[in-house]
Amino acid sequence: MVFDAATAQSEKGPTTMDMRLELIPLPVADVERSKSFYTDTIGFHLDHDVAPGNGMRIIQLTPPGSACSIVIGEGMGTGSPADGTVNGVHLVVDDITAARDALVARGAVVSDIQDMGGVKYAYFSDPDGNSWALQEIGRS
Repeated sequence: MVFDAATAQSEKGPTTMDMRLELIPLPVADVERSKSFYTDTIGFHLDHDVAPGNGMRIIQLTPPGSACSIVIGEGMGTGSPADGTVNGVHLVVDDITAARDALVARGAVVSDIQDMGGVKYAYFSDPDGNSWALQEIGRS
């Protein structure tokens, strides 16, 4: 049986269910270094930086114009970079050249732009090896 979230079955029959991707946890070794990278170098907005106790710290950051955020921190059970990294998170942009130039001007190391048949990419990584792709999809 294949689960179809758009028409999930309940006891009362088919229902519609929204499933929004809104938060991606990233493993980091140095929370302050990562917070600085994402806010100062990449330009993400700092939504929350809280320490509710018991050694836990939660930092939520959002890319400009995005409905999806990332979370980094300590004591959250997300592991460390030694446990693995998150790879290939896409930031979709309207103008990849302008986006790449802005990141480079802020001090980010970003690859050259690659054109993959109308879809363009440029890549960068955070200090812990979590990798990102800028993506521009050509308009028809």
